[in-house]
Amino acid sequence: MQTYHSISAEVYNLDKPIGSSFGDVEYYSQRLSHVKGKILEPAVGTGRILIPLLEQGLAIEGFDLSEEMLAYCRDNLKMANKEANIFLANMETFQSEQQYEAIIIPAGTFLLIEDDDKAFQILTNFHHHLESNGRLLVDLFLQPDFSEGSSHYRTFTNNQGELITLQVTQSEVNYINQTTTSHHRYDKWKDGKCIESEFEIFTLKWYGINEFKRLLMQIGFRDIVISADYCYQQDPTNRNQVITFEAVK
Repeated sequence: MQTYHSISAEVYNLDKPIGSSFGDVEYYSQRLSHVKGKILEPAVGTGRILIPLLEQGLAIEGFDLSEEMLAYCRDNLKMANKEANIFLANMETFQSEQQYEAIIIPAGTFLLIEDDDKAFQILTNFHHHLESNGRLLVDLFLQPDFSEGSSHYRTFTNNQGELITLQVTQSEVNYINQTTTSHHRYDKWKDGKCIESEFEIFTLKWYGINEFKRLLMQIGFRDIVISADYCYQQDPTNRNQVITFEAVK
C-alpha cells in the first residue's frame, strides 16, 4: 500500500473533511447503532468515519499504515474534543488480545490490497479478532470507467494559502490480476514556485460480487448480506454502485 504520504494525506484531509459523507457515515451509523462492544476500523485514515461514530457514543478505535494519516486523525480528534485509541499497524500482521463486536472497512479501502494471498490473510485475521457473532462490514466497488492513458487535474488550497495541484493519470488495467493502476503526481506551490512534489502509484483491485462472497464463506463467515449504495439489503443492479458486504463470524 504505497499511498497516503505527506501531500496525499494532506489532500485527503482537505478534500474529505470530518463530517463529509458519501452516504457511508449515515449507513455505518445505522448499522452499528446497537453495538455495545468494541468496534475496530482498520485503515482509519483521518477519522472521517471514526469521529462521527464516536460522537454517536460508540466505542470505536482504529489503526492505519500511514503515520501521516494518523497525524491528521489525532488533530481532528482534538478539534472534535474526542478521544480514541488510534495506532500504527498493518492489516495483515495486526495482533491484539482484544476481540471486537464489529470490524469495518468503509469507502473501498480494502481494494488497496492488490495481492490475493494478502487479502485472504487479512480477512482471516479479522475473522480471528471478531467475537462470536461479531460482524465484518466491507465496502467494495468496480471501476468500469477506467480509461488507460487519460488524465485529469485537481487543485486544492491549504490553510497556509499554498496551492496543491494533483494530476491523476490512469495508467493500466490488468484484467488477469483484476487491478487498475493510476499515477498520482502532487505538487505544492508557494509564490509561484514549486516547493514540494510527491508521486505515488495507486493500484486498486476489483472483485466480482459472488467471488468476494465465496471468499468470505471460505474463511468461515456466514449470514452474508449484500447491499448496494448504502441501502441495506438492496440488490446491486448496475456496475457503478458501491457494494457493502456484511458478514457474521
